[in-house]
Amino acid sequence: MMKTQCCIVGGGPAGMMLGFLLARSGVKVVVLEKHGDFLRDFRGDTVHPSTLTVMHELGLLDDFLKLPHHKISRFAGYFGNERIEIADLTHLPVPYIAMMPQWDFLDFLAGHGKAYAGFILLMHAEAQGLIEEGGKVVGVRATVDGRAEEIRADLVVGADGRHSTVREATGLKVLDIGAPIDVLWFRLSRKPGDPSEVMGRFDVGSFLVMLDRGDYWQCAYVIPKGGADKVRAAGIEAMRATIGRLVPALADRLGELGAMDDLKLLTVGVDRLETWWKPGVLCIGDAAHTMSPVGGVGINIAIQDAVAAANILAVPLREGRATDADLAAVQKRRLFPARATQAAQVVVQDRVIAPTLSSGGTLKVPFIVRLMQWLPFLRRVPARVIAMGVRPEHVRTQAA
Repeated sequence: MMKTQCCIVGGGPAGMMLGFLLARSGVKVVVLEKHGDFLRDFRGDTVHPSTLTVMHELGLLDDFLKLPHHKISRFAGYFGNERIEIADLTHLPVPYIAMMPQWDFLDFLAGHGKAYAGFILLMHAEAQGLIEEGGKVVGVRATVDGRAEEIRADLVVGADGRHSTVREATGLKVLDIGAPIDVLWFRLSRKPGDPSEVMGRFDVGSFLVMLDRGDYWQCAYVIPKGGADKVRAAGIEAMRATIGRLVPALADRLGELGAMDDLKLLTVGVDRLETWWKPGVLCIGDAAHTMSPVGGVGINIAIQDAVAAANILAVPLREGRATDADLAAVQKRRLFPARATQAAQVVVQDRVIAPTLSSGGTLKVPFIVRLMQWLPFLRRVPARVIAMGVRPEHVRTQAA
């Protein structure tokens, strides 16, 4: 049995950032990561200005930007052959998004966390359930390298994503907001002369998003909810034809899609817990509020949750006096940003993407998108929301 002040389940962006910030403040932390490394494809790889600002406040930005990354400043939508700019980050203090493999980001945080004596990262460590005594969560049952372990903690934090074991074990009520879409992810090589921006390609019944990753395009083919089997049944040749129609410039590399297994399904959900905590346990990130991939903001919302949680909880945890009121304060601080972001995503899903996917006639530019073409200053709104979030968090904790 291990004993610590905070046990964080999940070594993703929220869990690793919270673990690092708490350890930096003198809190004893154990982070459980069920995999043996961070190498998973098609994870959120967009490091937004809000996160870059946090890294700057920690004095880590210069070293962080030495990691391989690619900068993106513009988002554009193509409706047929018509290009409409949707967001331009160049007017912001940090005028770009850093496209960086998430495993590099997590390895970076883990490396800096290990500099603190109170930081323990356990790999191959999977939470199996919560330990409750006297109506309070007091720890986690887990398997670590195949061995059964108990990690006792003053606080358990569920940062284990949209399929959270901690969230399920709490029995907390989930509000399902819903999403009319799913996504098939794949990659195609990027060649000199290709544009450098985030592109959304709309056509009648089809929508493709392309993220510039430097030497390849990370592509998201958006489909109606539950439509993956239909797409797979049509076969890889039909998929190649659809991509070639949407982006003719990619026709010379469609052979890189060898089979339908090259496309990875993301089942999109938008939901959130009505209450994010109960005595002894708190959920943050996707465990508290699952985000749509619209805007690519999920990783950064999760990191903002972690910063806010550290700001509120570091001193009470270090001094052994964290209370339910402290956990409620984290939710109070982060509930509005989560709700507002999800509401914006639902508007885009319902008013822009879904009508395009269900269209059987002439492609029409949605009014809300056309408005940005007529009134360019409106592009600053999505740029700001994508870049900084609804309520940016700043590091208030002090290094011990």
